[in-house]
Amino acid sequence: MDEAIARVLSHGGFILGPEVKALEAELAARGGVKHCVSCANGTDALALVLMAIDLKPGEAVFVPALTFVATAEVVAWFGATPVFVDVEEDSFNLDPVSLEAAIAAAPAMGLKPRAVIPVDLFGQPANYRRIDEIARRHGLFVLADAAQSFGARLDNRPVGALAAATATSFYPAKPLGCYGDGGAIFTDDDATAALLRSLRAHGEGSDRYENVRIGMNGRLDTIQAAVLLEKLRIFDEEIAARDRIAARYNAALADVAEVPRLAPGATSVWAQYTLRVENRDAAMAACKAEGVPTVIYYPIPLSQQQGYRHFPTVPGGVPVSEWLAKRVFSLPMHPYLDEATQDRIVAVVRRALRTTASR
Repeated sequence: MDEAIARVLSHGGFILGPEVKALEAELAARGGVKHCVSCANGTDALALVLMAIDLKPGEAVFVPALTFVATAEVVAWFGATPVFVDVEEDSFNLDPVSLEAAIAAAPAMGLKPRAVIPVDLFGQPANYRRIDEIARRHGLFVLADAAQSFGARLDNRPVGALAAATATSFYPAKPLGCYGDGGAIFTDDDATAALLRSLRAHGEGSDRYENVRIGMNGRLDTIQAAVLLEKLRIFDEEIAARDRIAARYNAALADVAEVPRLAPGATSVWAQYTLRVENRDAAMAACKAEGVPTVIYYPIPLSQQQGYRHFPTVPGGVPVSEWLAKRVFSLPMHPYLDEATQDRIVAVVRRALRTTASR
C-alpha cells in the first residue's frame, strides 16, 4: 500500500491519474458491465446518475424508508420527491409489494413516477427480479444503491449488472473501502457513461475549459484509486472470509435471535452482520458492559426524520421499517475477525440475549 501511494506522489497525477483509469477498468470487469465511472463518494455516484437522467421537480423517486439518508437526499437536491416505501423483514431490502402500492398512489399526490432506488442493505442485493419487472411495466428507471453490496451476486450476476445504473461507495467502512471518500457508477450504456464523465468534471466538453452542460466536481483522487487497486487484489479472499464469519455467527446465534438470511440465488458481502431482537437496548448495554461493541443501522426510518417528514410515504405507511428500526443491531464484522475473538463475542451476545429475554 505504501508503495502504491508513493507511486502517485512520484508521478504527481493526483486527480484522474493513471490509477483511476486502471481502477475503472478492473471495477467494470468485476461488475460485469462495459463502463465504470469513478467519482468522489457514494452520494455523488447517486446524484450523478439522477443528473444524467435529468430528474425534475414533480417527479417521484421511490426509496426504502430503512436506509442511510443519502438515498433520499440526492432526490431532494433536484427538487424531485422521494416517496418512502417499506422493506421486507427478512432481507431488509425494498418490498416490491409496497413499491407497487406507492407507484399506484403517486398520481393522486400530483407526482409523476420516474425512478426507483433499491438499496442493497447490509450487503445483500435487493429483489431485482421483481423490481425490474415492476419498473418495466411502469416505465421507471432503476438505480441500484449498492453502497454496501459491491462484490455480491444475484442469480450469478454481479452487483453492477443488476440495474440500468448502479452506484457504490468506497467509504472506509465498506467491504471495499479506500483511505477517504470514493465512489463509482456502473453502466452498460456508452452514452450514459460519456455523459457521467462530463458531469463529474463540471460538464466539460472536449477539454476542461469547454463546459457544454452544468455539472459538478465529483472526481476521484488518484491516491484513493491506488489504495483500491491494492485492496482489490485480496477482495475475493476477504469476501470469502466475511461469508465464513457470517455463517459461524448464524450457527451460534440462531437459537437466541433472528439472524440474517439470504434470499434464493443471492450472496452477500456482509457489510454489516445484523440481528433482530426484542429488548435491544438492554442487550446492547449488556454487550457494552463486557466490552463488545454494537451499533444500530438505522434507528430512525427516513419517513420519521425531521428533514424528511414532509415527503410522502406509501399508503399504509412503512410498518416493517418502523418495526425493524426498533429491533435491529449489528455485531463486529470484518474479514480479519479470528475465531477466538468471534467466539468471545458470541458468548457475550448469548448471555446478553438470554438475560434480557428472561426479564
